[in-house]
This record gives sequence, C-alpha cells and structure tokens, in this order.
Amino acid sequence: MSSMFKLKWDNEAPQITIERMDEPTHCHEINTEEVVDQPWFHEVKSIPKRITIDNGTNLNNTMITSLCEQFMIQHHNSSPYWPKMNGVVEATNKNIKKIIQKMTVTYKDWHEMLPFDLHGYRTTTRTSTEATPYYLVYDMEAILPIEVYIPSLRIMKDAGLNEDNWVQTRLDQLNLIDEKRLTTVCHGQMYQKRMIKAFNKKVRRQVYQVGDLVIKHIILLQGDTRGKWTPTYEGPFVIKNIFSGGAMILTTMDGDERYYA
Repeated sequence: MSSMFKLKWDNEAPQITIERMDEPTHCHEINTEEVVDQPWFHEVKSIPKRITIDNGTNLNNTMITSLCEQFMIQHHNSSPYWPKMNGVVEATNKNIKKIIQKMTVTYKDWHEMLPFDLHGYRTTTRTSTEATPYYLVYDMEAILPIEVYIPSLRIMKDAGLNEDNWVQTRLDQLNLIDEKRLTTVCHGQMYQKRMIKAFNKKVRRQVYQVGDLVIKHIILLQGDTRGKWTPTYEGPFVIKNIFSGGAMILTTMDGDERYYA
C-alpha cells in the first residue's frame, strides 16, 4: 500500500481513509460508462481490445454482441469464405504443424519453437516457385547465424565493399525484383499445369446415356443448422436428355422434369 502514496519533501504521508462497504467487492465493478476513453481498462482486466472470428453462427449472436459491448471489445468478422484461398491456408498450416512436431520435445513448448519454425519455412525453397518467400520479399536470401561466426562467400564479398558501393549494389538488386517475381509467377503457372496434367491422367471420362440413374451433388450453403450431417447429394434421378458440354435434363422417378445438371 505504501507504493500508492507520494511522500512530500517533509516525509509526511497523507491520512488514509478506509470506507467499509456493505456489499461484496464484485458488486462495485467498473461499469460501461466509466471505461469510455480509458486506455487502462483492458490492461487491468486482461481483456482483448479486438477479436476477429469467422462467420459462424455460433459466434455471431446476441449473447456475443452484448458481451463485447459490456467489455468494450471490438467485434469483427473475417473475410468471406473462399474455398480456393482456404485450401492454401490449410496447406501452409499443415506444413508448419509438421515442422513443429519434429522440433518440440513436449507439447507445452510449441510456442517457443514457433519463431524458428516460421524462419525455416520462410527460408526454404518452394517447388512450385523455385524460390523462398524471404527471397521474393527482400530480393536476397536470409543470412543464417552460422554465416556470421563462420563467414560465407557472400558475407566476405559484402564485407569487402565500402558503404557507397554496397548501397548501389543493393539498389540494383531491388530494381530487378519485379522481374524476378514475374518469373516466379510464370514458373508457378507452369508447375500448376504439370500437376493438372498428371492428375488428369488418372481421371476416367464418364459416359452417360439417356435413361441412366444418377445422383445430383448438392452445393452446401453456409448457415445450415445440420452442419456436418447435411446431405451432399440427392436422388436418384433419370437422365432424360443430354446436351453438348455435359448439360443434362433430369427427371424424378415419377417423371417430373424440374431438375437440370
């Protein structure tokens, strides 16, 4: 308690006023009106100032909204669902998780290994781009700590330059970074075409005829309360007519023409 007082030059402490409350302490918490424009509130309460969640209905309801208003938390939703980008994120997370599993000793120290994990992931050459993410950002490869203690060829080369020559060399490298990024994009597109060609070799073309029984795939929509139990197909249907390009007219088993595929 002594740290709460500032003594004057004559070392006289002010009188302490102790007020007895008839109600428990939790009944006198800081309310919403008192925390407006108070930057210390979130630090004292250990409450985040902002949360970003997905567009799931379980975290977008009146209870979460009122809770965020009570504790002065900014509630934001992430970007809309994009299957293509979501797949890229999942692939990246999969690789990062594999690296962490090989580095951790116990399951409790994974957060300590995460910076080293990310450094290794960003400085590893990708097969699809033939470059490292670090190189595409800075137009130079990362300098490892071991190269400082045992100077490598590039370290010795840079050490022999004066400051003006080193700056000029660095500017020349940065001027060519757009060309190198464009080359990386072209290489990535060629890599995707090779992957598509290799995948299509295993695909067998399905031939349909009028009168065949088929099932129709259902495109899942967000907001369905059944979640993972939502059916992914419906049918069976009967093919009534086939057009060029794969379009079909489907009928139910009773002959009702209302479905197209």
